[in-house]
Amino acid sequence: MSETTEWKGYLLSHSNGSLLLQSPYIHDGSTVFGPDSDSTTMAVAGIQYLLAHGQKFTTIRLPNSIDAQVVYMSTSVDSPQRNEELENDVVDWHLIDGEEATLVLSQSDDNHYEFDEPSGTELMDTDLFKDMKAAWEQECSPQHVSQGAYVSQSQYHEGGAARLSLASQKFAGKTIWPPRQMDSLGTRLPREDALLADAATVESWTKLSAAGAPSEFSLRAPILGGVQTVLVKFEEGPRGVFLVCDDVDYSPRIGDQVHFAVRRIYAQEGLIRYGLKAIPHSV
Repeated sequence: MSETTEWKGYLLSHSNGSLLLQSPYIHDGSTVFGPDSDSTTMAVAGIQYLLAHGQKFTTIRLPNSIDAQVVYMSTSVDSPQRNEELENDVVDWHLIDGEEATLVLSQSDDNHYEFDEPSGTELMDTDLFKDMKAAWEQECSPQHVSQGAYVSQSQYHEGGAARLSLASQKFAGKTIWPPRQMDSLGTRLPREDALLADAATVESWTKLSAAGAPSEFSLRAPILGGVQTVLVKFEEGPRGVFLVCDDVDYSPRIGDQVHFAVRRIYAQEGLIRYGLKAIPHSV
């Protein structure tokens, strides 16, 4: 019998070297994603779990439902779906997307796996589920025009890798994040060479009302009752402001320890923009 582990807001279960990930939310008898999760965010969490627990690999085969570019930017694990030069026969790990909000990571390409049912599931409110689903569908529609600051796909990919992976720079005895090309004096800075620890301390927090939230969140903020953000300080020194994960029940307090999970931020041009959100360290 395998034990259930909670990791970045998901439920994990091991079986014969394979890993099952499942959303903790149940609606109408089916497993469903939380308000800002999807197959891509869960895939990133699963890969990060394996890497954090000593599993070494650099490539994985992904289904088309997963954004392979986001997986690569977040974990540096590549895939034939993103990199056509990769040969399938050198890819050891496989990711299988389940019919409900579940994923399996395995070194076997079998079509059948047996796992114990994870414990720790909870029912999702029907109105929240339906309203959030409708909001994301509208936001991802090509006809929807975001009123927020425009960020092109190329800009998003250029700056997203360092932000999603917490890649930092070392210069003049200081750690810099997010990375910059030059300092305030115009000195060109070195490339990123280290990752920040996936842990930080809350120094301040705020909750924006639905009416006061940025326009990128205008469809979802009223459903969530506003948008929470935290100002955190990393162990290495840098500070940053992050949204709090929408799919965990968490009210920040100064001094809390948080870590970070990839989640959906907003959609623009019909494409989802992913980023890091703060999540309580116990989840």
